[in-house]
Amino acid sequence: MHETVEGYRKYFNQIVGFFVVEDHILHATQGLVTRAFTDELWNMALSKIIAVLRTHSSYCSDPDLVLELKNLIVIFADTLQGYGFPVNRLFDLLFEVRDQYNETLLKKWALVFRDIFEQDNYSPIPVENEEEYKAVVSRFPFHDAEIEKYLYFQWLPHVYPQSFSSTEIDDMLRKSTNLLLTRTLSSCLQNLIKKPHIGLTELVQIIINTTHLEYACKYLEDFITNITNVSPETVHTTRLYGLSTFKDARHAAEGEIYTKLNQKIDEFIQLADYEWGMAESDGRASGYLMDLINFLRSTSQVFTHLPGKVAQTACMSACKHLATSLMQMLLDTELKQISMGAIQQFNLDVIQCEREYFCCYLLTLFFH
Repeated sequence: MHETVEGYRKYFNQIVGFFVVEDHILHATQGLVTRAFTDELWNMALSKIIAVLRTHSSYCSDPDLVLELKNLIVIFADTLQGYGFPVNRLFDLLFEVRDQYNETLLKKWALVFRDIFEQDNYSPIPVENEEEYKAVVSRFPFHDAEIEKYLYFQWLPHVYPQSFSSTEIDDMLRKSTNLLLTRTLSSCLQNLIKKPHIGLTELVQIIINTTHLEYACKYLEDFITNITNVSPETVHTTRLYGLSTFKDARHAAEGEIYTKLNQKIDEFIQLADYEWGMAESDGRASGYLMDLINFLRSTSQVFTHLPGKVAQTACMSACKHLATSLMQMLLDTELKQISMGAIQQFNLDVIQCEREYFCCYLLTLFFH
């Protein structure tokens, strides 16, 4: 029965038909049935009806079907209430159906969000002229006469309208929206950030994107207010958690940047092949270190779009991790003997970092 609305409709029709006949017999005959008998029969049937609906609705994964079930329960309850049968327990059941509807919606949009994230190429949307700009913003429920440049990427126009599907009263609408933001969308973002194929460039894009989504939360507040006509300044109004949701996702992405950057440094460090017994140095910095410096220089170009504090932390984290790794290499307990030539070569590598003003170079580039 839980698979189609017709199954529920047939089930309700049969029950209504039975009790309409019982009511007709009660009022059209004398002595065949009594009001006490029909009330007892209804109470017994109602308990079984509620148990059946709970069981079958729990297997339903289609929010549209759950919504149809809610409508059928309302019609069913109103019909039997018109014949004098108490239906308060059915109206109580509607709260459970509402919660089931919310759950199925959250599961549905979780799949939608994951599909959007998987299809995205995680690069800024290029806009060369006004026509291309209009083509992009036409996907938003928003219009602005002034053309602005934002580093949006592909999934933002898809995610933005997905939150606007509920037309419940203000409190329930806000609670449902909070669930969508804090549990469904937040979980999808957190899982996306942790995916192995998401690199530094993609993480920067996610930070930019969540920043814009955070700015858009005020429009979500306005949207809900326009539906319910309840001011967000009302004392008992439920607050939206959109700001904290996107801040948490952004902080997670920032932390992942620091982790991946240090992991990349470790990969270069593993390529170091010092000859600790060499007679004299090569007279130039080691190849692995020059490759590492070139990598960090190119990476810093991507970080120029990050907030200054995040870029500074990334730079300091990379420099500290590199210095610690070099120190650990030099003080390795398995290293029993070091020649003067090896020390000179190691010193050349450290000097190379100083000569290039590596850390200062990154900091300056980041802040500009």
